[in-house]
Amino acid sequence: MSRINLLLLVAVLVSGMVLIRSAYDSRRLFTEVDRARAEAQRLESDHQRLLAERHAQATNLRVEQVARERLHMRVINPAVTQSVDLVRPQAASGVAR
Repeated sequence: MSRINLLLLVAVLVSGMVLIRSAYDSRRLFTEVDRARAEAQRLESDHQRLLAERHAQATNLRVEQVARERLHMRVINPAVTQSVDLVRPQAASGVAR
């Protein structure tokens, strides 16, 4: 009878250790999931902020301002317009086209 008791005691101790290990793993995984959700929420808010900044930078007024200041561009008008006439050069070898 003592062998059965000893075997049952070992079985209870092993099952207790397995239960403790699974509870520990469950808490650890829950913590990781919670951290991952927090990181996902932070990344989503950063994404929304960056989209708003990109939208603000891409407005027509902002693009025009950058074109004037950095690229030294100006609005086209007839006084500034230049036309270029393209003249085909004569072939030097005398070959007719």
